Amino acid sequence: MTIQELSKQVNIQVRDLSILINHPINQHFFDFINAYRSQKAMKILKNPLKSKLTILEILYEVGFNSKSSFNTAFKKHTNKTLTEFINH
Repeated sequence: MTIQELSKQVNIQVRDLSILINHPINQHFFDFINAYRSQKAMKILKNPLKSKLTILEILYEVGFNSKSSFNTAFKKHTNKTLTEFINH
């Protein structure tokens, strides 16, 4: 997902969408998206019906393309490593 794609979907100019995201919540677009993805990953990890999914399957499902970017974003937005979250 890019800001250009989102702006087309919600029919708002890229500049205006960027301002809407950056100012009230003080996040850049990719931080905003990665926070959402991290929240979604946490829900999957807590869901007993999805306990058979691998970490790679989860990170792809929520929109990440690499394990390192997933781990970095997850730690940033949850203040826990993936291992800490799973074992908690």
